[in-house]
Amino acid sequence: MTTYDWIVIGAGITGASLAYELSRQNLTVLLLEKDPQPDNATLYSYGGLAYWSGTDELTCTLAQEGIELHRDLSVELDADTEFRELDLVLTIDRQDDPEAIAQNYERFAITPELLNVQDACTLEPLLNPNAISGVLKLPHAHIQAQKTTNAYIQAMIRHRGKVIYEQVVGLVRQGNRITGVTTKTNIYSGNNTIVCAGGLSQSLLQQAGIKVNNYFTHAQLIMTPPVDLELATVVMPAVQQRFRLEAQPAAIDPGHQSTRVILDPGAVQFMDGSLCLGQISSITENPQAKFDLAIAEAQIRQQVGNVLPLLEDLPGTCHSCLVAFNNQGIALVGNLADISGLYLFSGFTNTLVYAPVVARRFAQAQTGAADQIIEQLQLTVNKVASLQL
Repeated sequence: MTTYDWIVIGAGITGASLAYELSRQNLTVLLLEKDPQPDNATLYSYGGLAYWSGTDELTCTLAQEGIELHRDLSVELDADTEFRELDLVLTIDRQDDPEAIAQNYERFAITPELLNVQDACTLEPLLNPNAISGVLKLPHAHIQAQKTTNAYIQAMIRHRGKVIYEQVVGLVRQGNRITGVTTKTNIYSGNNTIVCAGGLSQSLLQQAGIKVNNYFTHAQLIMTPPVDLELATVVMPAVQQRFRLEAQPAAIDPGHQSTRVILDPGAVQFMDGSLCLGQISSITENPQAKFDLAIAEAQIRQQVGNVLPLLEDLPGTCHSCLVAFNNQGIALVGNLADISGLYLFSGFTNTLVYAPVVARRFAQAQTGAADQIIEQLQLTVNKVASLQL
């Protein structure tokens, strides 16, 4: 039986970028993914690269490295990630004070430009001038997240990595060491196993008796086919309720039974002309919870249509996926609960910017390169992981 240096669980953008970076270090890598056809947060991602959003030395460093990495990534991976730089428009509700909202963004590395309604509609002609009191304009960048993920996987394979589409159902444990994983049909051996399963990471680790404060929301959004309309910018609300929702005690209380739901109306258009409209974020204890997507679709269309009227009735399909988050820092990256050979790589904020950079730093650290950022992230993991004996 082959024993891999690293088994990576989950082939979204986090797992795929990490598997690629590990394989670049001449380590043998097995990437395990449950779905041959993706149906996860990466597939339904807006694709935004908010490199402006650093607020301290750590996040500013990662944001700068992240945008530089993405600018060169298509060449490095020999595949088009559809990287482009374009404006982000943060809409300010009609009843809100633009100056007061703008003050909330003064803490970021790049502060936005406040535009009045007329200038906002010149920049983004599809905006409804009667729905806003102004917008915040920020430099932004964008990729097609699933194409980027596929490019990472193919590049990993060229570095002699292996991908298998089987669902991991358990971890093989010998004392305080993880020696591999089990799927529904096979056992795979590895010197190290790293969980990159997004919203499913928490439940997988719980089966191994490990509690981790890594949580998830259920996101619902609409994907459209290519359309003739042209959205000139990425449009999001200036006051995003998702972050407030995730900070509420109910978001991290496993005994809380009610479901909390918010909607942040936004839209982005991909290079093929298709759009993503969203999004609803719902917090409930069950990762397998089902939602009435017809109701979700109607709600998204109504609120997006208020800001961008011509998008309200576009053809499209509503989807749902899990989005991982944590309440301790920018990510949970490192060895888990003093168990040898087991790591977590999940719960990112600003995932598309930070995860590829952290993956690169993590992989280099495994071959002996000291990295203060990886050490700092390990301290965060130490706070949130514990054995349940």
